[in-house]
Amino acid sequence: MRSCSAHRSKGVRQRAMCGIFGIVGHAEASNLTYLGLHALQHRGQESAGIVASDGMGLRAHRQMGLVADIFDAPVLADLPGQAAIGHVRYSTAGGSALKNAQPLFVQYAGGQCAIAHNGNLVNAAELKQQLEADGAIFQSDADTEVILHLLARSKQATFEQKLVEALRKVTGAYSLLVLTENKLVAVRDPHGIRPLVLGRMKEGAYVLASESTALDLIEAETVRELEPGELLVIENGLLRTSKPFAEPPRQARCIFEHVYFARPDSTLFGSNVYEVRKEMGRQLAKEQPAPSADLVIAVPDSGVPAAIGFAQASGIPYDVGLIRSHYVGRTFIEPQQSIRHFGVKLKLSAVRQVLKGKRVVVVDDSIVRGTTSRKIVKMIKAAGAVEVHLRISSPPTKWPCYYGIDTPSRQELIAATHSLEEIATYVTADSLGYISQEGLGRAVGDPERGSFCTACFSGKYLIGDFGEERAEPSKLTA
Repeated sequence: MRSCSAHRSKGVRQRAMCGIFGIVGHAEASNLTYLGLHALQHRGQESAGIVASDGMGLRAHRQMGLVADIFDAPVLADLPGQAAIGHVRYSTAGGSALKNAQPLFVQYAGGQCAIAHNGNLVNAAELKQQLEADGAIFQSDADTEVILHLLARSKQATFEQKLVEALRKVTGAYSLLVLTENKLVAVRDPHGIRPLVLGRMKEGAYVLASESTALDLIEAETVRELEPGELLVIENGLLRTSKPFAEPPRQARCIFEHVYFARPDSTLFGSNVYEVRKEMGRQLAKEQPAPSADLVIAVPDSGVPAAIGFAQASGIPYDVGLIRSHYVGRTFIEPQQSIRHFGVKLKLSAVRQVLKGKRVVVVDDSIVRGTTSRKIVKMIKAAGAVEVHLRISSPPTKWPCYYGIDTPSRQELIAATHSLEEIATYVTADSLGYISQEGLGRAVGDPERGSFCTACFSGKYLIGDFGEERAEPSKLTA
């Protein structure tokens, strides 16, 4: 049971997870939360919500769709107060439904409470079954609701103690913002899988967000990232911090935040995402050179920094060979099923004048099922490229993620069931090369690979027991 990233859709690319934003101590808390969610829209485009507190009670507005389509001046005016939290969602559990939109908002014996969650709880199904057997009635399919039920049933004296007791019973990935009538609580799981950043505005308001780019937009200064296992309480303008959870043997920061999810203008896990991605490209060029190529291009947008780094390290000129349309939504209607590759052509178009007659290196961030890569390579060749050499700035994705990333089953991951040569043949590339796990570790500043979760590449899961998922070779079809 998974809640806060992406469901296993028919798409072939990994989707952005959820994004969370919170602010306390500002008269325009809801308006600033709206702006912060704009900056985090890439982390979830399915639904969005804001819950605000005026010190007396909470008000909420949640809706399916994009931030700009959901919130207008009248809606925001109906969310008064000096504190607010917000959420953008791309679901993993329960599918696309308003009941699963966040922040979740409840009234219980201790008062009112709203919660926004980025991550996945790996033992949520087991806990939900136990709670339902004890009489609990769930209103959503989101694993986040498990935390609210555990909190409401706690016999601890204070709200923070209730929350800590609840979180000690869950395992998995979570960065949380929890809002009551008079306080904002932020928590990051002990492994530090999902990011959470603290900032402060000139007026003194405190801000929390999944990425620093949201702080930049509202001109808040980044103070620091919350530490793994840290619980931060903001109440009456004061901060209290503690680390109430048992410390795990090692951190497990999600490496795919650097590979794909985070915006390149964010600083994450202590490093600028754009610079890290360029270094991935440089390492990739060292490990998987293409000396006969005339040109380096990127699959936009996440492949651009790595492509620039590849060009810098290889000395091969960089150019724009693919143009991305930014006006295509997640879904579209195909007028005829017989029109093949229509989806990719809506999103990407090849620049024939750049590609014609060239031997081209194409840099992308990952390959999941391989179907999108195949369509892109064919598109580039149809535009006149004489050779296409595909280079990937992450290692082969061979295992599913259970911590908040949209990856299909292992059976559907092409690198889990086929050799490098078979994948290259399927995507119709003249050659194919991935960065190594060691090279990626050097690029993110973790050469020993001791502080990042790389289970999607290695199958070594640090949290939860998922057993050995077999992956029988499947037939590759056009």
